[in-house]
Formats: sequence, C-alpha cells, structure tokens
Amino acid sequence: MVSGTLKGTTNGTSNNAARQATPAGRDDASSLRVVDVAKHFVAPDGADVHALEKCSLSVAAGEMVSLVGPSGCGKSTLLRLLAGLDRPSSGELWAGAERIEGPSAQRGLVFQDPNLFPWLTVRKNIQSGLVARGVLRERRHEVEDFLRLVGLEPFANAYPHQLSGGMAQRVALARALVNHPKVLLLDEPLGALDAFTRMRMQDEVLRLWRARGTTMLLVTHDIDEAIYMCDRIVLMTPRPGRIERIIDVQLERPRQRNSPDFLALRAEILEELHFAGRSAPVSR
Repeated sequence: MVSGTLKGTTNGTSNNAARQATPAGRDDASSLRVVDVAKHFVAPDGADVHALEKCSLSVAAGEMVSLVGPSGCGKSTLLRLLAGLDRPSSGELWAGAERIEGPSAQRGLVFQDPNLFPWLTVRKNIQSGLVARGVLRERRHEVEDFLRLVGLEPFANAYPHQLSGGMAQRVALARALVNHPKVLLLDEPLGALDAFTRMRMQDEVLRLWRARGTTMLLVTHDIDEAIYMCDRIVLMTPRPGRIERIIDVQLERPRQRNSPDFLALRAEILEELHFAGRSAPVSR
C-alpha cells in the first residue's frame, strides 16, 4: 500500500489538508495563503501570456511543501508573487494575517544560482542582509551561529570562487536564514548540483528545516526530491498554471529512496503527470 495520498482540487481550490490547522508551537504568521491568483503579462513579442490561472493553496506554518510541474507552468512565477517581487493580475496572497503587497525580510528567497557577491568573503556574504537592514552591530554574533549551522566555519574568510557548488549554496541558505524569515521560498536551489552533492544538500536543507522550524516552499522538477523532502507535493498543470492535485506524503522520516512505498508513490506521481510511458506535455 502506498503511503501517500493523491487528493484532487476543484477549480483551483486547495484540498482540506491544505487548510490544516497550524501545528502547536508554530507562529501563524509563518503560514501562506494563495487565493484565486492569476498572473498575466505581455511577452516581448507582444503575446498575451497567462502564466497562472485561479490558483489557490494554503501552507501551514512549519510545513515543507513542493511545487512540481512541467517547465513554464508558473511555479517560479508563483514563488516571485509570494516573495512580493511581482503583483498578481487578480486574487490575493497572504502571509498569516498580512496581505502580501511587496518584499519583506519575513520571506526569504533562494535561487538555483547562489548569487553570492564575488568580492565578499563567506562571512560578509552571510551578513550582507543584516548590513542592508542596519542591524549588523546588534546581531553580528548570529553570523557566527549560522556559519556553524551550515558547517562553514573553516571557510569564513574564503571567497565564492574558492567554494564548491554545494558550499556556495549553503552560504546562500545561511544568508537567507540569518534574517530569521518566517517563510523560506526555494526556487530550484539544488538544480545545478551534481547528483551526489544534491542528495547531501537535500539532507542539509532538511536539517536546517528541523532546526529552525521555518516554513519552506520548494520549486523542483525532481520528483524524488519532492517525495524525500516534503510533507506535501503540489502538482501544477502546463500553462496556464493551475493546481491540479495535492499529495500528502505520509512516509516516515528519514525516508528511504529505495523503499517500496517511496518507489510506488513516485510511479503514481509520474503517472499523474502523464510522464510514465508517454511523451511529456509540451510547454507553450
């Protein structure tokens, strides 16, 4: 029996599991709500692009949730909207009781490329957000705490070009977490890493998630990664992006990638996405 449950959605409305109560001890301000969100824009060639249509989703405080779907389905667009870097064409976005109207230090964003400042050391990259907010003096000690947390104390004075890909991504995670965001938005942060480094970094992110209790929303194309890391998996349709299904991953942690339940759930998701034994849908 597969320890994962596929649950459908109707007209983009999230399932009951998506509206679960905040776990005890979690801050409701760490929760996210997407309500009937659409995003349209005009492409450089003048075409009207419908990136998202009637998307609704709730993420409880402290949850780890992934967005999975074909390229061009609006996963990264939704993440940018939640980060406050763009505005929806219609609908509402909420972080707890606060409507999202723009960027906030309470919502950190980590990209596939670490985007480190090449002229700054590891320590100075991590503290750059504190410098920008004018709070470095009173919170300088936290930079050392996060260096320890991500295991980079010996490399505190190294520069980005001296780091491996996995180490650079750990710096990017520490830089985001040192601001104590209530929500961390992860846009394929491990996508550029080799398979072995990627698996180690998945464990690293899970360790940070357990240690900090931060709500995390992860964009990934890797179904194994979504099953291994997340409480729930949100499947999105090709453009215009809609939420097609929400899967509760009920496998015990730590998860075994080669267990029968893991592999069965993987096959079920592949079939749901129409990738098992047939051609993938073409993004337009």
